[in-house]
Amino acid sequence: MAIMTYLEAIADGIRTEMRRDPSVFMLGEDIGIYGGAFKLTKGFIDEFGATRIVDSPISEAAIVGAAIGAALNGMRPIAEMQFMDFVTCGFNQIVNVAGTTAYRWQMGVPMVVRGPSGGGVGANPFHSRNSEAWFAHASGVKVVCPAFPADAKGLMIASIRDNNPVVFYEHKGLYRKIKEEVPEGDYSIPLGKARVVREGSDCSIIAYGSAVHFALEAAENLAVEHGYKVEVVDIRTLVPFDEETVLASARKTGRVVIAHEASLTAGFGGEIAARIADKAFEYLDAPLKRVAAYDAPTPFAPTLEKAVLPNAAKVRQAVEELLRY
Repeated sequence: MAIMTYLEAIADGIRTEMRRDPSVFMLGEDIGIYGGAFKLTKGFIDEFGATRIVDSPISEAAIVGAAIGAALNGMRPIAEMQFMDFVTCGFNQIVNVAGTTAYRWQMGVPMVVRGPSGGGVGANPFHSRNSEAWFAHASGVKVVCPAFPADAKGLMIASIRDNNPVVFYEHKGLYRKIKEEVPEGDYSIPLGKARVVREGSDCSIIAYGSAVHFALEAAENLAVEHGYKVEVVDIRTLVPFDEETVLASARKTGRVVIAHEASLTAGFGGEIAARIADKAFEYLDAPLKRVAAYDAPTPFAPTLEKAVLPNAAKVRQAVEELLRY
């Protein structure tokens, strides 16, 4: 075990797989000599060389298209989006090409599209989007949104080894903010397995990514101040979705708040709410509530960004409303 930041754990996962499997390589903008916009790939080119750490043109469509071609020819590419906002430029390649190839040709496309997402760091509308719900809606694409360093490493290794295209969201606000013990060497976590990160009996908070940390802060404050026992479930992967763990928590507590940083309308929280309403309705003692960002671009001004995005206080307020219901 070693203490790692969220960023270091992701880098360690990629490095571990590149050392183990020569078919794994990376391509993206400024990932080589420069070491990446967030320095996640710092030193990679010295170890693996320019044929496996490939600096690309500024074209996400080209990056993803080249990755698909490489994957179809026996390689396992990791395509970096310098910011996940710009995955829009490669959207067609991921959704219409990579996502449908297994159905059309009975061929896997073992590739990972990864990069920083999310707000809270004053990065303006072009560098703060949480777009994971787009890909959750696309058949044939898996979607991963880790909240902790150990999970980020284990899920990254599992994503690289998967024979399907995986879109891997790394919240940039977590990159250097959190540290924890992370297993060294070969360590993977199966995709599609949620984790109960805090046990409770009074209310459940279902979350992923940065919202897991909002949920844990809200749960801790409610426990200290009022003695409430709030359960927090980190779903970790949107696709595959661990419905069983989420439903078990909803049935256990009877009250559910669903939290994510992405905007509210058509966010993945709506899918979670629908699953619970469909299969655990008779266990609920209060309406389902969602906490998410406003349906607006993420402002650059810190005060406005704080107002638009969810936080621990907003999650706590939602839990308290359900507990009073």
